Amino acid sequence: MSKSLVSLVLQRSPRVSEQRRAAVLAAIQELDYRPSTAAVSLAGTRSRTIGVVLDDFRNQWFVDLLTGLRESLQDQGHRLVVADRFLNTGLDVSPVEGFLSMRVEGLVIAGEPDPDLVVPAGTPVVVAGGRAALPRADTVANDDLAGGRMAAGHLVELGHVRLGFVGGRSAASDARLEGWRAGIDVAAGVGDDVTGVAVVLAADVTEETGVSGTHRLLDEHPDVTAVFAANDVTALGAMSAIADRGLRVPEDVSVIGYDDTPIAASRYVGLTSIDDRSIDIGRGAGARLLERIADPTLPTTEVLVEPRLVARRTTARR
Repeated sequence: MSKSLVSLVLQRSPRVSEQRRAAVLAAIQELDYRPSTAAVSLAGTRSRTIGVVLDDFRNQWFVDLLTGLRESLQDQGHRLVVADRFLNTGLDVSPVEGFLSMRVEGLVIAGEPDPDLVVPAGTPVVVAGGRAALPRADTVANDDLAGGRMAAGHLVELGHVRLGFVGGRSAASDARLEGWRAGIDVAAGVGDDVTGVAVVLAADVTEETGVSGTHRLLDEHPDVTAVFAANDVTALGAMSAIADRGLRVPEDVSVIGYDDTPIAASRYVGLTSIDDRSIDIGRGAGARLLERIADPTLPTTEVLVEPRLVARRTTARR
């Protein structure tokens, strides 16, 4: 069995017959053979490795994004190597530098890119989910403006006229707030007596942000009957704060989140949420990266994925 035949099988080459492929795969299994990615890279052949940098793996949203990425990339024989920017904070070497030393074929920056991030020219890169621009980078992201408008429209349709928003420090939170305000303006423009108030904390968009932000919102505006939170974990914090005050969701205050994570879909929580279709974002980012690898001269593009409303039991008619 020649080295070249084994190499062709590992590369899934169509030039190998099914009989010879089966024999090679059986030998690989028997010998427990594992090819060295580093050796392949040093030899000048394709590594078929993609580096993925996440904002923070504690956010469930990234799990769904990785699912979509895996579907689109592994079908073409690529493997994912994942790093968490949050866990790498304070280290001398950035995740991107580490990936480049591994000779990855491309990079996916999932979430908001680090403003100081520098990607060398010639490295295929796609920003998935984030909207901050990187030179020579394609973008596949959720349409957060449309999602914010959708959240406001849902609450207005249920008869709420005094709406609140709770969010934190992120580009996505800002865009969702902007869309929510636009949705309120549309409702007010057709004669509805709808107004909105917002609390945006100088903190990450977390459950604690939802707790403290909602307490502040209700302290300052006790007539609010519906809260739109910047994401699902913030919405959970909002629900906790509402319960702390002896109020009920949704009888006294309706709550809507964003991202439609498994937490929102759980039977116990039943959170109404805007589905940002993170799996589709991952699929689209993977497909675009493969196109970029195949043809580096392609013009950069921005693709916005349309969100959708998933109504559950945390919102009700007023």
